[in-house]
Amino acid sequence: MRLRAFAKINLGLDILRKREDGYHEVRMIMQTIQMYDVLEMKRVKKPGISLSVNYPYIPSDERNLVYKAAKLLMDEFQVKEGVDIRLEKFIPVAAGMAGGSSDAAAAMVGINHLFKLELSEKDLMDRAVNIGADVPYCIMRGTALAEGIGEKLTRIAQVPDCYVLIGKPGIGVSTKTAYESLQLDKIQSHPDIDGMIRDIENGNLLAMTDKMGNVFESGIIRKYPVIGEIKDLMEANGALKAMMSGSGPTVFGIFDDREKMEAAAAVLRQSNLAKTVFATEVTKVRERHK
Repeated sequence: MRLRAFAKINLGLDILRKREDGYHEVRMIMQTIQMYDVLEMKRVKKPGISLSVNYPYIPSDERNLVYKAAKLLMDEFQVKEGVDIRLEKFIPVAAGMAGGSSDAAAAMVGINHLFKLELSEKDLMDRAVNIGADVPYCIMRGTALAEGIGEKLTRIAQVPDCYVLIGKPGIGVSTKTAYESLQLDKIQSHPDIDGMIRDIENGNLLAMTDKMGNVFESGIIRKYPVIGEIKDLMEANGALKAMMSGSGPTVFGIFDDREKMEAAAAVLRQSNLAKTVFATEVTKVRERHK
């Protein structure tokens, strides 16, 4: 099997409070985009999991979420055969785009098909939260409201057609660092998540982008000013809105015109602010795992 593991962006990211268990209560609008890793999976007679990755610095053992996801299902269903997995990474690592979570989601879908476990999408999502908070969404894909710690998901109307420019500077930001930089009591503006959902339902891209926001952004930009520079460059070159995705450091710009996006991508490449520049669009229809 050959599976695509799509990246996500957060169109809106709000944090409501810190819970007693140490996790944070979130409200986010998640969106998959046409940027993906590829998993090639093959059922083999030899028991166990063999994982190879196209970058030597990415672990290929129990530390990799793909391995963990495959093992979770194979252990539960006492799969006696084995699986060979080849992971081709394209989504930047530690970028706030759920690359690892999406890879894990694809691995679960692949194991389900290869070994005919006959689990529904909901069955997979219920198990996926044991791998990571973003993994259930990466199984669902499309446009969704995420609540709780990110595991309570509600599908919403598909975001209006638009173009997305990705710019990732040559730094990594861990989710832990993002939370440590966050001062909940000092957040001055929260994204209007409910208003954004209404705008998406009404197909009003401009109104939606006006309400976008990410509460992590100001704290991370103070530490890494290059993120703010990429945002400013995108908006100066036609983005309706540019914003940091997730816990960063990736910035995405939303455009209503492909040519404007391509021109902005050229300017961003020349600026050398971003190590990865990728011009794409949102997934126009919900991409079913195949």
